[in-house]
Amino acid sequence: MKQNSLKSWFKSGSPGVWLSGGAVSIAVIMTLGLLLVIAVRGLGHFWPADLLQARYEVPGQAVHTLIGEVVQAEEVSRARLQGAGLPVPEQGPEFMTRELIKVGNRDVYGSDFTWVVGEWLVGQSKPAELMALERREWGNFYGYLVSVKEQGKVIAQGEAGWPTLQERIARVVGLAKQLKQLEKQDIGAINHELERLRLKSRKLELDGKLDAAAQADIAAEVAEFDAQYKALEGQLLELHQAVDRDSIVVREADGKELEISLGKIVHAYQPNAMGLLTKVGMYFSKLWEFLSDDPREANTEGGIFPAIFGTVMMTLIMAVIVTPFGVLAAVYLREYARQNALTRVIRIAVNNLAGVPAIVYGVFGLGFFVYVLGGSIDQLFFPEALPAPTFGTPGLLWASLTLAILAVPVVIVATEEGLARIPRAVREGSLALGATKAETLWKVVLPMASPAMMTGMILAVARAAGEVAPLMLVGVVKLAPSLPVDGNYPYLHLDQKIMHLGFHIYDVGFQSPNVEAARPLVYATALLLVLVIAGLNLSAVAIRNHLREKYKALDH
Repeated sequence: MKQNSLKSWFKSGSPGVWLSGGAVSIAVIMTLGLLLVIAVRGLGHFWPADLLQARYEVPGQAVHTLIGEVVQAEEVSRARLQGAGLPVPEQGPEFMTRELIKVGNRDVYGSDFTWVVGEWLVGQSKPAELMALERREWGNFYGYLVSVKEQGKVIAQGEAGWPTLQERIARVVGLAKQLKQLEKQDIGAINHELERLRLKSRKLELDGKLDAAAQADIAAEVAEFDAQYKALEGQLLELHQAVDRDSIVVREADGKELEISLGKIVHAYQPNAMGLLTKVGMYFSKLWEFLSDDPREANTEGGIFPAIFGTVMMTLIMAVIVTPFGVLAAVYLREYARQNALTRVIRIAVNNLAGVPAIVYGVFGLGFFVYVLGGSIDQLFFPEALPAPTFGTPGLLWASLTLAILAVPVVIVATEEGLARIPRAVREGSLALGATKAETLWKVVLPMASPAMMTGMILAVARAAGEVAPLMLVGVVKLAPSLPVDGNYPYLHLDQKIMHLGFHIYDVGFQSPNVEAARPLVYATALLLVLVIAGLNLSAVAIRNHLREKYKALDH
């Protein structure tokens, strides 16, 4: 009886349902678990951790003081510590604690991370007056405030100088913003115009039209821009002097004093003296800075806004390019081409293209788009700029086109499936009412197939936005703080190189000279890349669902 019921249970298909449900559940749990690990390790980096001060007493060595934040702690065997050359006594517990401490002060110690044995840290404390300085160079500094200076004269000393320091830093941050705007926008616009005039002069020379009148006109315009540049140069010098006016004297763990210009400091805070609400406020401030600021310190400090902008811009341009080409190809294959052996071969080729390794597309993009097509464009339209390439070099346009070719098979297949689902009676009814085939296709068939087109675009975005290998060849670089969109004509600079979140993860994770400092940023950037792709996909899904509801009545 039990055997028959077991057989009937298998025949009912329930085991397959349970296995499928279990597999989906495991996949979802693993995905959520991975995202949780990335989020905890990445987002925890921005929390202002307490600073520890202790004496490090290594047996047989001189005692010195450590100041820093504990990043990681683990239990290791005594044998492992002895194998690392540490003077661990023969007698004692089998396991000891090893801690990774961020001591900062890279300009003093040479490295801002160090491994210590926890049992050798003596007299641990967290003094409220310990401060952390986030600097534009050399990473963080941990120590004590000795004095605040203005033009070399001491104006405040010790802990009493802390409010003065905060006021001076706020002043310097404001000046730094003015300096950045002056350099990037005002002076950048003048340099752009001067380069335009240089190219104009060269073009007239190549065309044999650079007469005395043309030279005089160009010289007058150059003189006008030179005058504007000199005026801005004076403002620039004044701002630099104002930024470097103030400085502070600080004392590190072993008592050595250093003088640091406030122009090199981004933030100064005392984490041990901060309350929970203050820490939460600073946490979100640093998180916003990560999302909105430019990178610094070989991409291991600062923000990643240029990478976010480059990723989104390149993906949107790719979607605009790939959708019409993919749809046109699918419409031809399904609606116009004869269904014969050649059509079947083309479909097989399209399906095989979807499985070609991404780096192959990168090599094709470099060879055809950059060298052949870009070089030809330079010869035809930008001869005055040669031998410096304009489009004959990797850039945003070629990166987007390479990704479009990589993703177009996905759009073709998805659109073809959507066209195949539309009943033939719908087409015949439209034709019977007097519509032409083109009108039927444009006003009936394509609107009904639009959800399938959006599905193809979603799959294309999901694949293309996370690609890295081909982009390294056709336009993505380690550092490009200037955005491809600005106030200079033609406003969108398709020839400009960009940053990308995927390449940023690779660069920071595997090419950074400061691995420990880069590790949390790898997690944070990876989480952000997932969120950006998810945001793009959810936007496309919302559009698809709207179109599906709009044309649902036509399916019945």
